Amino acid sequence: MNPTPPPEPGPSAPGPAEATGRAATGSADAPDAPDAPDTADAPDVRAAFARAAFDVTPGPVPLAAVRRAGRARRRRRTAALSAVSVLGAAAVAAVVALVPVRPSPPEPARVAAQPTAVRSSPAAPDRIRTVRPGERVEAGRGFTVWLTADGKHWRDPDGLENFRGVSDGNIDRAAPGVSYQSEGGPEGAFHSGLYYGTTAAGRVELTTGPGGRTVLATLLALPGRPGWGVWYATTGPGGGVTAVTLYDRAGVRLATLEN
Repeated sequence: MNPTPPPEPGPSAPGPAEATGRAATGSADAPDAPDAPDTADAPDVRAAFARAAFDVTPGPVPLAAVRRAGRARRRRRTAALSAVSVLGAAAVAAVVALVPVRPSPPEPARVAAQPTAVRSSPAAPDRIRTVRPGERVEAGRGFTVWLTADGKHWRDPDGLENFRGVSDGNIDRAAPGVSYQSEGGPEGAFHSGLYYGTTAAGRVELTTGPGGRTVLATLLALPGRPGWGVWYATTGPGGGVTAVTLYDRAGVRLATLEN
């Protein structure tokens, strides 16, 4: 059995002196580290600045200068806007000048509207003929009629004159009414009478024959319409009168005289 040889001696570990020497050497060669701020003195610095600020008295605010600067800025802004407006107006005028304007078509001639005629209801015709006192009226079949202030006058074909008064008490002029006289023969008859008691007389109608045929009479009156007048009519053969009726101008029956 071979004995194990002893280990060879290696380098010995550095001693304390050598380690100290290296440390010293390394410290000499390394750069210096920055100094840490001294925070202990910061409150004193702030207090010093505060005391200095309290000792300073601020000067007056330069209001006049501020106003002048503001007015100058406004003038520059107004001038700029005016220039822009002038340029815009010039551009619009140039566009208008370049764009052709088409003439508008002529307006059609206006025709004035014709006024519409208003139709009024026709007034009832005045069927009364006004005659002068004593004026002779040819009444037909050879008879002649005339009026005077005192009543009705008529003459037959033979020249015989007759009279019917309005103031002799034979009629009552206070109320509307008619009177009746008739002359004739088989060939026909002449009928006449008075109407009275109204200033609004419109017509007098005669009812004749068994069939009730109506005959319209002619009315006469003096100027001024004194509230009475004369009516007359003629009928042919077989035209006997059965009734005489007085109406006003509105067609209202005022009085009827039956035979």
